[in-house]
Amino acid sequence: MERPISFTLNGRATRITVDNERMLLWVLRSDLGLTGAKCGCGEGLCGACTVLVDNQAVRSCSTQVKDVAGKRVLTIEGLARGGHLHPIQEAFVKHNAFQCGFCTPGMILSAYALLAEKAEPSLDEIVNHMDDNLCRCGSHPRVLEAIEEAAAAMKRGV
Repeated sequence: MERPISFTLNGRATRITVDNERMLLWVLRSDLGLTGAKCGCGEGLCGACTVLVDNQAVRSCSTQVKDVAGKRVLTIEGLARGGHLHPIQEAFVKHNAFQCGFCTPGMILSAYALLAEKAEPSLDEIVNHMDDNLCRCGSHPRVLEAIEEAAAAMKRGV
């Protein structure tokens, strides 16, 4: 059933009339033109579709749009501010923490959620948190280095 759904998307009030059981991924990509979240497995297992809902990493391919009503949704398109990359994005670039880039938006947003929750995670905590974000290109070692550097930069207030 189509009905209006209101939520905050990347800091802006958003209201859209869609089938309220439609998956958030398809609303973001098809209806709102935000293509950063990718459809990888379509089952919420790979992390390519990760977005933040109230600062929690969620799989948008398995989250119905009605579940974000009244909440704050952050996609990769909303992470940079004022034309400047977020420290996590900068660290990913610096460490070449991507190859094909398909999984990168989900990785970055998962890392953001971790660092919002814990400013100084140990390497084991980073590994455990990022375990469900899959990179078929094998960039995981560089991803871990980037997250460690971003945590340090964020602690310094960069």
